[in-house]
This record gives sequence, C-alpha cells and structure tokens, in this order.
Amino acid sequence: MPEQQEYRWPCARCGAQLRYAPGQTSLTCDHCGYVQAIVPDAPPSRAKALQELDLAKGLSDDLADSDMAEVRTTSCPNCGAKVEITGATHATECPFCATPVVLDTGTKRHIKPQAVLPFILTEAEARKAMTAWMGSLWFAPGTLLEYARKGRAMTGIYVPFWTFDADTASRYSGQRGEYYYETRTVTVMVNGRSEQRQEQVRQTRWYPASGLVSRDFDDVLVMASQSLPPRLGNELTPWDLGQLVPYAPEYLAGFQAEGYTVPLADGHAEARDRMSDVIRSDVRRDIGGDEQRITSVDTDWRNETFKHILLPVWMAAYKYNGKSYRFVVNGQTGEVQGERPWSIWKIAFAVILVLGLVAGAVYLADPEAVRQSLPSFPN
Repeated sequence: MPEQQEYRWPCARCGAQLRYAPGQTSLTCDHCGYVQAIVPDAPPSRAKALQELDLAKGLSDDLADSDMAEVRTTSCPNCGAKVEITGATHATECPFCATPVVLDTGTKRHIKPQAVLPFILTEAEARKAMTAWMGSLWFAPGTLLEYARKGRAMTGIYVPFWTFDADTASRYSGQRGEYYYETRTVTVMVNGRSEQRQEQVRQTRWYPASGLVSRDFDDVLVMASQSLPPRLGNELTPWDLGQLVPYAPEYLAGFQAEGYTVPLADGHAEARDRMSDVIRSDVRRDIGGDEQRITSVDTDWRNETFKHILLPVWMAAYKYNGKSYRFVVNGQTGEVQGERPWSIWKIAFAVILVLGLVAGAVYLADPEAVRQSLPSFPN
C-alpha cells in the first residue's frame, strides 16, 4: 500500500518553503526569490499518466496499488468539506465556509489524481475578478464591498472532479409526428352577430420509427466535491482540459487540495444521466419530423473509462448576519460565481424610491385628480 506523503519543498538557498507560481512551471520562494523548475514528464510518460483508468476495475475496487494513495484529510464540521492536507499543519480554516477546523490524524485510501490543471491566475488577479463581480451586484450589503476592498486573502484550492469516457450505440423505437392542416368552418360572434369563418387547424400524423444512433463521449465532467453547491461548481465552466498535466505534488505547493467526497459510482451515475440526455437528443434528431415520441432506448455502453483530476479554484468566504457566503473564481479563466447576500435596507429604500417616483409621475399627469382623491378634513 502506498505510503502517506507530506509534500514539503524547502528552498535550496534559505530553507523556507517553496510554493507553486501560477501560470509558471516552477516553484518560488517568497523569502529569498529562489526559483526551482518543475521538470515536465517526457512525452511517453505524460501520455501514460493522462491515460484513463478502466471503469469496471474502479467500481469493483480492483485498481492497482500504483493508482491509489494514502491521503490525510480534515472534515469541516459546518459544510462537510474534506480538505487534503499536504503539510504538517494541525489547524486551519475551511476554505469553503471559513469555519475553523482541527485536522484529522488518520489517513484514507483514495484513488490517486491522474492529472491536474495548474493555477493560471494569481491571487491578486483572482481578487480583482471577484471585486469586479461583487461591484456589479444589485442590493448587496455595503459590508460586502468593504470586504472586497480590504483584500482579505483568498484560498487557492484544487477541487476534485471525475471525467468519464464511453462509446455508445443505442437502438430506439418511437414515432415521428408530421403536421398537416385541415380547413374547418367555425361560427364566431362579431359586434353581437354570428358569422361563419374558415380557419386552418393543425393536426399530426404519427408514423412508427426505429433505428440506431452512435455517440462517443470524452471527458464528461462531474464535480467530485459535495462542499460546493452544484450551481457554483458547474457554472465555473468552461475548463480547457487540453491543458491538463500529469499529477505532480509540486503543483500543490502553497495550495490546498480537497479529497473527493462523491464516490466513483455516484459520479458515474450522474455522468450516465447526462450522456443519456444527449443520446435522447440524438434519437429525436434521427427520428426527424415535426414532433417525436420515444418509446424505448436500449444503449450498449462500451470502453468506459475515467480519470480523477484536480481543477484550480480561488475561494473566499464572507459572513453576513451569522451566515456564510462563498465566492469562487475559476483559477484558469477568471470566471466568478458566488452566493450573494441581500441588503434589506437597500431593497426597502429602492421600493420607497420607486413608489415615490410613481406617485410623482401620477401627480404630474393629473394633479387635480390627485388632489380630489386626497381625504378632506374639516377646519
């Protein structure tokens, strides 16, 4: 069984800790400026490292020891995130919800990441993107913008994802609907008198349909983390997975990595649901016509494989009225998503302002009517 590794990279010049430099292929020392290159894999090694694993073996827990790793993680008591620890730290703050956590001491056997998408954006660039996004929010509390301007440190974390490949051939049966029109005479009332008119009424003729559609799926992406709401994780797309590199612990220097909390079987089930939706769309196109009815789809799934990959996300957590709100920035593209609080006072002020403007417009349009509608009081 693989041994647990604590990833530490002391600087060869001063002994301080090195960290990965986003957008580079090197580690840097913030203390003395020393730069240590990350040696890339040779093409044959790279191709082997990025090769998918057999899904059947993964689901039956029959992967080779070289595809497994012992990891040390901590569980957040608030949101349930499992953060992989790569150093000797014993206490930290959850990057997902800012809750203080104490690290677990044990290790667990997980499927090893095969690939990583290194950070491209620096923390400063991610903060700039997040601040611009926050500034565009309507009715956000003033404290939120103050939080952004203060430039509180963001956390760089690698979020786990599964990718799935499959070759499919699907036999289907159903019906093809084709429109035709009939002319009918109807009676309508016009100015109190009945009149007869002709109108076109659409009808549908149905014909039996059957056939075979094929589609190959490549890198269907499923978030393997339950710590982020699916909306936040899914809307960080698109990712350029062509920039994946073979997993190397050096890319984690100075960052955190979350252990996957969505089991491989659950991720596969979600991926199949997505692929099945695409197959049904293919079936509808193949049936043709104006409408389609699908009676059955029988799919043959072949060559199913998967990868466990890590994708870069900058995160910040903000507390407002006792509740945590999370903001995430795609560490490759700068796309921002988040959970936003609402300022009740700003909303109330806006409502009052709108009502005042409406009342003013009504008065200007007909001041006499407004005066007459007001209650009169005796002298």
